[in-house]
Amino acid sequence: MAKRLLPLMNRVLVEKIVPQSKTNSGILLPERTAKLNSGKVVSVGPGYHNKEGKLIPVNLKEGDTVLLPEYGGTEVKLGEKEYHLYRDDDILGTLHD
Repeated sequence: MAKRLLPLMNRVLVEKIVPQSKTNSGILLPERTAKLNSGKVVSVGPGYHNKEGKLIPVNLKEGDTVLLPEYGGTEVKLGEKEYHLYRDDDILGTLHD
């Protein structure tokens, strides 16, 4: 049975995107070419309540590709997969094609 983590408050569960280490033709790429620290949003919390009690929802949704800070987040392992848990205001932005 696979576990599913539903983040609380304004937390976002992200699966980091691992860049390719090899091209389609088999050429190995150096690590420094893969500097972009990005991930795919797996799950989001409902948001947090401000001082007046109003719910402030998270700005992200499942499936968004996001730019992550170099440091931070909490590593979470569910089964064989590794994820990272961030506050929504720690995420730097969304990436679009």
